[in-house]
Formats: sequence, structure tokens, C-alpha cells
Amino acid sequence: MATPMAHGSSWPTFFLGVLPVSICSLGADFLSSLCTQALIQFLSLPTSLLISAMYLLGQTKSIHISCPKENASSKFLAPYTTFSRIHAKSITCLDISSGGGLGVSSSTDGSMKIWQASNGELRRVLEGHVFDVNCCRFFPSGLVVLSGGMDAQLKIWSAEDASCVVTFKGHKGGILDTAIVERGKNVVSGSRDGTARLWDCGRSACLGVIADCGCSINGVAVGAADNSINLGSPEQTPSEREVGTESKMLLLAREDKKLQCVGLQSRQPVFLFIGSDAFNCCTFLSGFLLLAGTQDGNIYQLDVRNPRAPVQVIHRSGAPVLSLLSFRDGFIASQGDGSSFIVQQDLDYVIELTGADCDPVYKVATWEKQIYTCCRDGLVRRYQLSDL
Repeated sequence: MATPMAHGSSWPTFFLGVLPVSICSLGADFLSSLCTQALIQFLSLPTSLLISAMYLLGQTKSIHISCPKENASSKFLAPYTTFSRIHAKSITCLDISSGGGLGVSSSTDGSMKIWQASNGELRRVLEGHVFDVNCCRFFPSGLVVLSGGMDAQLKIWSAEDASCVVTFKGHKGGILDTAIVERGKNVVSGSRDGTARLWDCGRSACLGVIADCGCSINGVAVGAADNSINLGSPEQTPSEREVGTESKMLLLAREDKKLQCVGLQSRQPVFLFIGSDAFNCCTFLSGFLLLAGTQDGNIYQLDVRNPRAPVQVIHRSGAPVLSLLSFRDGFIASQGDGSSFIVQQDLDYVIELTGADCDPVYKVATWEKQIYTCCRDGLVRRYQLSDL
């Protein structure tokens, strides 16, 4: 273990498991910066401390660095395991089945694969899209996969035999994101052609264009609206094929710096928020709270009941915010500089998911206490929160 060095008067503490271990003394300002800038500042530690810290991280999987004087604290969590043989190139999207047994991912090598979530063992290869697959996710059953590609096609696959059971056509540009409505009789897609569409899975038909934005829709999210939110009334009687769209909001992350919310069934506008840059991703935290991330690194938290002023704006770096995922009473975010982190209300520290170095982390998925990330370096990393 490194010996203490005279580097300031404030003594931070590294917590390994439940036992605090003092490794060295650092200035309060330095440590505060460390906690907010995560891995960048972590790598700027004195060499002797860095070697000790990385050794301990490898041995224990987590290190807790805190500075009570500055009320700053971060916990660094190393991957429990890494899967390197699923894809040969960058992995752009992934998801984990509802039972936690299977994973699905897509890559810039043109492939989409289903694999065993416990060890990364390949189970199925899903072939049928032309060009890259931009997004993939499991239906709630965990037995069916929804995918969207640059070929402007939306496809539904059997996870059991890799057959494509449904293909939706109608978009005129690549599909960038999808959302599933309740159990999955209806799904939503957002495209480079500027439209968000609602689809009937049973009849392989488009039920309507929910919004036409005139620019790429980079991310979509569907959420149940709080009773206090007025979603408006539909101008026409909804199709009987719409299932579960009532009292739902559709959130659209747009390339033109706008975040748009509409009533999924009513098609009526709820709000339009203008951000600092193109919106890449979005998610609902509750029936009235949401998050949206921009290309210039801002994470906006908005209240649908009063969307004009953000509840807060989180800015850790200028790197693009690539994914946002509601998690317990907080969220998980990933960015283009390789950082991914967990923010929870009941914790007084941020959990930093390490290992990606400076390669963008494109997507995050969870199952119970396990967190999976996919990255430009072609690796899937699995983190175990019980290691905390």
C-alpha cells in the first residue's frame, strides 16, 4: 500500500467493501474535482497512488473515494466480467431479457446476435436487415426481439429459433430508436425521415404517424402519464387495434435541439422544449419526470407539468450523452468519452462504471443487480452491484 504523502490537509478515504482504508492525503479541491470528473481525474492521481488504487480496484471490484469536507464522493466499480467474442467491431446497442437469461446486441460489423447473459456464449444470429442495425430490444416476454435498421425496416424476431416473424415497412429513412407499448401489441419507431410511427404487431400494419418533425428522431420513449397531465383528446376515434395507448406520453429526442412530448393516443402536443444541442436520447423517470441527453453533454431533467424551466441540468463533460436509463430511484447515463455512471437519490455518491477508457459507451441495460454496457471497443461489460 502506498505511504501517505503531504499533498494537502484534507484526508480522503478509500472504502473497500465496508472497511475504510486511508491510502494517501489529497487536497479537498483536487478530490472534489476527482469526484465530479470521474475517470479523467482518477487517471491524473500521483503515480504511486494510482498504482495502488488500480491494484485495489482489480482485487475488490470497487473503490469508494470521498472528501467529507467538500461533500464530494464517488464510487468506482470495475466490470465483473467482460465479453469479447460476441462481435468483431463496435457494439451499438444491447438489451437484456426480462428473465435475465439472454442478451441481444447489434454491431457495426452488420450483425445482430442473441447470447447467454451469464457468459456471453452465442445462442442465435439474427439475419435479415440490409446495412447496419441501429437498435434492438426484447419484448416483455423475453422471447421476442424488436429491431430497427438503416434499411428503414422494423423487424420482430423469435429469440428461440432466430426467425423473422414480422417486417414493418413505411419509413423512408433509417430507424434510430424504438419503444414497446405495454406488453407489445403495439410498438413505436423513430426515424431519420423525421416521423414517429405507431405499429400493430398482430397485423404488421402502421396505425398512424404520431409526429412528423422534419428532422431525425434520435430517441423515443413511452411512459404512463400522471393523472394531473392533460394529454388532450384524439380528433378521430382511435383504432381498435391500438392497445394500451390511452394515458401514455410519447417523448421524442430530435436532431434540431428540440425535445417533443405528445399524447400517444390523442396525437396532441404536450410540450416542446428547446435545448442546447441535438437531443440523442430520452427516458421517463415517473409519470411526470423525464430525462433527455444532448450532443454537447447536458442531461436535462424536466417536469412535464412545468416543462419551461428544467428541474436541473447535469453537465459532467462536453461529450455526447448517448444513453439514459431509469434505474431504481435514479438513472444510469453513458457518454461519448467512455464514462458511464449511476445516480441514485438514496446514495450520497455517484457510482462510476469503469473499463471503457475513452471509447464511447453506446447503451446500458440492466437486470436486477447486474448492469451491462456496450462500447465502441467491441466489448460487452457486466457489472455486479453486489460488488458494492
